[in-house]
Amino acid sequence: MMTDDCTRSSEEHLIPLNFKADDCGITQDTYEDIPSVLYSKDLSSDPFNQFLSSDLSQTVKKNKSHRNGSVCQRAHTEENPFSCSECGKCFNQKSDVAKHERIHTGEKPFSCLECGKGFTDKSYLVKHERIHTGEKPYSCSECGRCFTDKSNLVKHERSHKGEKPFSCPQCGKHYSVKSALVRHQKAHTGEKPFPCLECGKCFIDNTILVKHEKSHTETKQFSCSECGKCFGVKSALVIHQRIHTGEKPFSCLECGKCFKQKSDLVRHQRIHTGLKPFLCPECGKCFNQKSDLVIHQRSHTGERPYSCSECEKCYSVKSDLVRHQRSHTGEKPFSCPECGKCFTRKSNLLDHQKYSHKTEPL
Repeated sequence: MMTDDCTRSSEEHLIPLNFKADDCGITQDTYEDIPSVLYSKDLSSDPFNQFLSSDLSQTVKKNKSHRNGSVCQRAHTEENPFSCSECGKCFNQKSDVAKHERIHTGEKPFSCLECGKGFTDKSYLVKHERIHTGEKPYSCSECGRCFTDKSNLVKHERSHKGEKPFSCPQCGKHYSVKSALVRHQKAHTGEKPFPCLECGKCFIDNTILVKHEKSHTETKQFSCSECGKCFGVKSALVIHQRIHTGEKPFSCLECGKCFKQKSDLVRHQRIHTGLKPFLCPECGKCFNQKSDLVIHQRSHTGERPYSCSECEKCYSVKSDLVRHQRSHTGEKPFSCPECGKCFTRKSNLLDHQKYSHKTEPL
């Protein structure tokens, strides 16, 4: 066979298509797939055939690149042709729709042979099974600690680098884990979506709720030797004992004032920095303490949770109720050291000392 005949014979199998380069840098196929019969012949002996073989190989690779690039091309054009019939959410692959729809159906086709727990996706089952096997394939190159999940390793490695990629847009505080940021942001809004079914107290996080719920069931084994008060957690007892000892281990570097708890010091330091991280979503007013925000929000809602058992008068702040109750009991706990006169309010005592005795109040 002549060279021209051979070339023409080969070209019968190569049907030109429109040439196009997609956004991913992948050149789409120039020719259709090559019939398998051409691969079965030994083309190594003839130089021309070697050139032809190389050209055909490149053509097949371009076809493969086209098929692999089709998903990428969809992403660039934002084409999501597959939608969920339940909620309308769109996906660029049919398999993703099938996985998503299990959220609506509750279907969990992948179950653990060890404990029977079901999962919507096989990858979740694989991760779960490591709990039973003890397998921890992801290790930290810095300290050698191992993890069952790669995402947990990534989070852990941030502790070595000091990396905190998640920042609060409200106060600028940074976190290494997104879930910690979400929990923190609830402090600004005052949102407490997790209520205790036993006492009704609400919490910003489920883990805090679980810890609280134990206070209703567990025995309070840690008792104060000074007053006999009992606590379910030893750390709570340690903090309580400082009332008796007068210990204040947390001091402010700015003014030297000391506090029994670290949280009290953090609150105090906002006086110096002027930081007011707690924002009212209703009017935008900011506060340096969460409790002040909660009280303020009652001015919008009209809530008055503190009622007088004597006359049923209601108050938005507990201290106002305590003051009011003295009008029924006649209690006057604030006495003047100069003349012994007593008052129901401290502010009244201060005014008395200032104007009656012409002295600065203690």
